[in-house]
Amino acid sequence: MASMSSFRLAVAVAALLVIGSCATELTFKVAEGSSATSLELVTNVAISEVEVKEKGGKDWVGLKESGSNTWTLKSEAPLKGPFSVRFLVKNGGYRVVDDVIPESFTAGSEYKSGIQL
Repeated sequence: MASMSSFRLAVAVAALLVIGSCATELTFKVAEGSSATSLELVTNVAISEVEVKEKGGKDWVGLKESGSNTWTLKSEAPLKGPFSVRFLVKNGGYRVVDDVIPESFTAGSEYKSGIQL
């Protein structure tokens, strides 16, 4: 009996490891259209909403979806990084990543969120 219970436990643990390893880390790529007054982010995972907060900012500013997994913010004034990002995971609630996009971001750079989806 004990060996059957041990076997079931081993199978359950293995299944959890397989499920857990299927998650993908969310990344934000700064697209080529980004500049001092424009931030265009491309995510590697589908998300529903994206907002950023500039360094020292009090409010979250929504980015507009401008294509598949592409989110854009255009500003009259120069943007101030680092940027914190708040996003809505489809069927999963809001998540926040502080200072994920650095002040000296460059177009073409990809930044890891540390969040597995």
